[in-house]
Amino acid sequence: MSEPTTLDPVAAPLPEPPPDDGDSARRRGGDAWYELRRRPLFWTSAAILALAGVMAAAPSLFARLAADERCDLLRAKRGPADGHPFGFDVQGCDYWSQVVHGARPSLVVGTAVTLFALAVSVVLGSLAGYFGGAVDAVVSRLTDVFFGLPFVLGATVILVAFPGHGMWAITLVLVALGWTTMTRIMRSQVIAVREADYVLAARALGAGHLRVMTRHILPNAFAPVFVVAMLNVGNVIAGEATLDYLGVGLQYPTVSWGLQLNTAQDFYADHPHLLVFPALFLSVTVLSFLLLGDAVRDALDPRLR
Repeated sequence: MSEPTTLDPVAAPLPEPPPDDGDSARRRGGDAWYELRRRPLFWTSAAILALAGVMAAAPSLFARLAADERCDLLRAKRGPADGHPFGFDVQGCDYWSQVVHGARPSLVVGTAVTLFALAVSVVLGSLAGYFGGAVDAVVSRLTDVFFGLPFVLGATVILVAFPGHGMWAITLVLVALGWTTMTRIMRSQVIAVREADYVLAARALGAGHLRVMTRHILPNAFAPVFVVAMLNVGNVIAGEATLDYLGVGLQYPTVSWGLQLNTAQDFYADHPHLLVFPALFLSVTVLSFLLLGDAVRDALDPRLR
């Protein structure tokens, strides 16, 4: 009688994968959260962004006036005064109220663009990295085409060609130009994970493609893409403000920090408050997103702890 080979399921059963391949990812998440809680920079950034989020969601909690309420041209461009800490804009409206209401478009566009682009990147990057072959070739070439379009310049050309756009049109344009980097990272992470022992064991035990992807690959490949997405929010907000400043983004009567900077460029020498306050809010918000992304990246990477 011949010796049983390793292909004999009785003599040498296939190794089972860990009880839950998501355990390692959850452990890393728990370790990362422990590291984040010890970082003052994380709490500072999170507090600033939480405040900005509340300001965008409920501006009436911070400003007693609407953006265009009680405007008086006789007070136009005046500096800070009693009851008006930020002074007045070119229409004589309370500038503090204008700045507060300007938070919503910037944060909505930045968050929406990042979430939609992240969803596209996870789907396309996972398909390309997992299946390879023709799927990978098509996704990679499509990524190369869009990667060659400069973010702000490409958005400017598209928005100029289609005037009369609104917030969601800008969101769509920025999503179309902002998914490529995350897709490349997702693809490379999936390629690195798909040949892991627990993935091969799951396939040998009969797990389908969907289960392997959602249960075994994504939890272990998603972290780097998530970090890039967090950093991307700040970049998108800065890009949206740049488009507003150039006059091809949001249009009045919408109020945004970028539009306020666009208006201030003709008056900042004599009325610097028109430039300083929206620029300060924009800079602090973008910087907070970038610092938060850096903190999360450092916490997720054990080599940086």
